[in-house]
Amino acid sequence: MQLRLISSGQLRAGDKMLLGLEIDMPAGTKTYWRVPGETGMPTELDFGGSGTVIDHEILWPYPTLDTTGGYVDYVYFGPTVLPIEVTLAPGAATAELTAVLGICSEICVPAQAHFSLPLLDAAPDRPNGLRLRQAMAMAPIDWQEDPQPIGDVVYNAHTDMLEVPVSDPALDPGSLIAATASGLPLFGVPQKSPDANLVLVPVLGQVDKTEFASQPVELTFMTDMGAFQIDRSVKVTSAE
Repeated sequence: MQLRLISSGQLRAGDKMLLGLEIDMPAGTKTYWRVPGETGMPTELDFGGSGTVIDHEILWPYPTLDTTGGYVDYVYFGPTVLPIEVTLAPGAATAELTAVLGICSEICVPAQAHFSLPLLDAAPDRPNGLRLRQAMAMAPIDWQEDPQPIGDVVYNAHTDMLEVPVSDPALDPGSLIAATASGLPLFGVPQKSPDANLVLVPVLGQVDKTEFASQPVELTFMTDMGAFQIDRSVKVTSAE
């Protein structure tokens, strides 16, 4: 496995720049999404070494749902690029990054690497710019048009399921991922319901229904137009 920090070499509006953590893994090796699941660990980035990066956001590509060994994890297999949008301090010339991430093949180990990258190239780095654009094309975007493909979401405390009404046939129900910003509670593999327009998402482990009152649930899904995401407040019911 090899790790590399890449850039398009171009400054964007608002002192922003697009970097990428390139993770060159063999085909059967995996790393983890922002919510890793039951067995993984999330990628953590620290740009504090140089003071040139004052903010950053990983633009997570849509992951693969992996159920190896009966566990639910959200992962990337094989060669992967994680796009990172950074906001630079005025006059920033170099980015210093320490990255820690989980890498799993037959065993799982934390990997750590440190990078120092010149930020402004004399000419655009077109090959790396292409890799970054390809990775960004897989990052879910907010669904902003009406009608909405997903209705009001209910947590049924009797069944420990999220009930997600789906109205758009372009949405692939099997691709639905439910997650909160904190990563808790953890949700499982979407399941079919007797109602063709309803997807059931199990809640894994013990859950206090007040957890749904304090944070929205982000629903990520694939369509024939690409990956999208929608935030929903969750109504709690104990109806059987």
